[in-house]
Amino acid sequence: MQKSSSGVLLFPQQPALQLIYDTAPIGLACLSPDCRYLQINQRLTEICGISVEDHLGRFVRDCVPALADSVQAIVRSIMETGEPVVGIEVAGQRADQVDERSWMTYWHPLRAPSGEIVAVNVAAEEITERKRAEQEIRNARDAAETALRHLRETQDSLIEAEKLAALGRLVAGVAHEVNTPVGIGLTVASTLQRKAKLFAAEAARGDLRRSSLNEFIALINEASLQLVANLGRAAELVQSFKQVAADQQQFHRRTFDPGELAEQVLSHLQRELRDRDITIKLQSEPNLSMDSYPGPFGQVLTNLAFNSIAHAFPAGKTGTINIKVSSAGSAHIELLFADDGCGMPPEIKRQAFDPFFTTRRHQGATGLGLHIVYNIVAERLGGRLKLESGPGAGTIIQIILPRIAPSDLTRGPT
Repeated sequence: MQKSSSGVLLFPQQPALQLIYDTAPIGLACLSPDCRYLQINQRLTEICGISVEDHLGRFVRDCVPALADSVQAIVRSIMETGEPVVGIEVAGQRADQVDERSWMTYWHPLRAPSGEIVAVNVAAEEITERKRAEQEIRNARDAAETALRHLRETQDSLIEAEKLAALGRLVAGVAHEVNTPVGIGLTVASTLQRKAKLFAAEAARGDLRRSSLNEFIALINEASLQLVANLGRAAELVQSFKQVAADQQQFHRRTFDPGELAEQVLSHLQRELRDRDITIKLQSEPNLSMDSYPGPFGQVLTNLAFNSIAHAFPAGKTGTINIKVSSAGSAHIELLFADDGCGMPPEIKRQAFDPFFTTRRHQGATGLGLHIVYNIVAERLGGRLKLESGPGAGTIIQIILPRIAPSDLTRGPT
């Protein structure tokens, strides 16, 4: 070794070693146990902007104060344990630089022939560009996740709007259905009120005849029968609608007959079906029972029916919808929904259940009807679904549902 002008021992200049230092693509240095620079290459001097000559013999703290504590701790560890320290990332910036730079450093003991550690070799690979690229990737990922979260929130909002729209159509249907028996009951009650006035006037005059009495009694009997029948029908419709609405809004699990529930749900769609001259036929196997979610089940039927009305029978086309509810073994039931409408070409069939896909967006369709059906069947009811369709051949949707819905599916339909 030789001494520098400051009296620090330096390694003798070896041409081969110096060549390696000067041409290495990474920063190299050799530190004394008290953290002075014994050797350093030009690449590493870029950390602090001081020349090679101005490093030699000087303390790390004098050249790069921000890293001095970390460097001293690493050198101390190597002197005490004799073990290298690798993969230490350091960051900083020179006073004349704005952007922070990063290096990955590797520290190894340099031993004398006697085995004594006389210095520490340092290799530093600059990873500034890699860190920037990683940060850009993280920023892009965060932006993508934020966009996806906003998209999902928007999708959830649209799905809720679609559910409310379906419920609104049920409200319109039941209002129309209730109007008929209530209207008949009101007519009968008005007629009875008028006849009662005439009968009372005749009795007050004292010229009441047996034929008038018999006629009034017959009228009362007939009016009573009609009032009871029509008000009973209205009460039945209201109760049915209350159950369907409660099921669709609360998603409670209970035991129900899928055939009876299907009949209740479809009864509220009759007005729209009649207006479009579309016939709906329900065939249900008796005494079926499901321990499941009647609201989502009814939502599936409602969405399938309105989707068929809108897409299978365009431009006022008439047709028939056939629905069959039957057992599919001891553990499942089958819901078969078939229409004789225009059908779907292969490219539309492939995307039928995709969210926001619709062929009638210009007519206000959201493209969520069948997507909601698929999610309810798969996620809430624990079933599976199969679609068959072709141009001019109508559409058949087969749904297989477990009689007992899986208990671990706790989410509402999406």
